[in-house]
Amino acid sequence: MVTILESKITCPNCGHEKKEDMPTNACQFFYECENCKQVLKPTEGDCCVYCSYGNVPCPPIQEDKGCC
Repeated sequence: MVTILESKITCPNCGHEKKEDMPTNACQFFYECENCKQVLKPTEGDCCVYCSYGNVPCPPIQEDKGCC
């Protein structure tokens, strides 16, 4: 299985989308939308902003390693 390292984050506040490279050695808990400046945090039950707002979950989740 190939781990995907890019995810498109969609801001729930304004709908802005941006492709971002995901870190492989840490979770990203905060992400600031470059359009509306809203700071995104993971929703309950998710480990990072990519799992909550991205079209691809973070690498540890993709690899069945659990939360980072």
